[in-house]
Amino acid sequence: MRVNWRLTLLSYTFLAPALILLAVFTFYPLAYGSYLGFTEYGGARFAQGLPPRWVGLDNFRTLAADDLFRTSLLNSVKYLLVVPALQLASLAVASLVNNSLPGMAFFRAAYYVPVVTSISLAAVMWEWVYNKDGTLNWVLGALHLLPATGAFGWLNNEGSAFWAVMLVTFWRGFGYYMVLYLAGLQNIPAELEEAAVLDGANAWQRFWRITVPLMKPTILLCSLLSTIAALRVLEEVLVLTNGGPLNSTYTALMYVYFKAFQGFNFDYGLASAAGLVVAVVALALSVANFRLFRDSSGENS
Repeated sequence: MRVNWRLTLLSYTFLAPALILLAVFTFYPLAYGSYLGFTEYGGARFAQGLPPRWVGLDNFRTLAADDLFRTSLLNSVKYLLVVPALQLASLAVASLVNNSLPGMAFFRAAYYVPVVTSISLAAVMWEWVYNKDGTLNWVLGALHLLPATGAFGWLNNEGSAFWAVMLVTFWRGFGYYMVLYLAGLQNIPAELEEAAVLDGANAWQRFWRITVPLMKPTILLCSLLSTIAALRVLEEVLVLTNGGPLNSTYTALMYVYFKAFQGFNFDYGLASAAGLVVAVVALALSVANFRLFRDSSGENS
């Protein structure tokens, strides 16, 4: 087959701007950041304008011996606990608002509001909810569910702060995944549902036998996005607790942020190494997600 070189050249011409932007703002920072993870670069060396010095795996040995990094990585992995609940809740609500009932448009918009709400504004609201004299304690008190010690600050307690911040993460991400699931649900042909109804299938059978198999690509996408997002939790923690109390909400990305941009050392080498560890964990979980969905698809077929 004869190649149309003019058409090929024109295609690459249109692709070139996007490829250049990807190379400059994605691939180069990724490659350079990976390189910095194996170097000493920061503090006095950075201030004197000296180039990075190759140190091999020294940064990773430092991370392995750092109790704060191990705690932060464990906290980030614990955030993954919210992923299954977030996916189930988002899919369930998307199935409900997908119905053609009065008021569904309002609920679709309302559930998406947290996604577009400024984290600063959301933090003020949630700080009031979790305050010792705030809404949550008032509701629990009205229901006589407060502990014997009385009202307490949910963000100031080591045992509750992590779960309180996790709930904010759930609240912020819920609407985003609901919209993705809603888009997937609306692409399912109505004829399949109608045929199943005629065959006598109930609502649960239609959902499990028709909706879930056809939604697997969307479920995989949302699962991957939420897994990566769980490992990248930063803003909620910075604004609400700043990693406290006693590092109970300190995340791996927060460790990277403080090592790179806080204090006077600006240890870019150690921060880059920590970022690489988080990236490897995210990659491993993504591969596990793909394998899980591939195996389940094979069993269903």
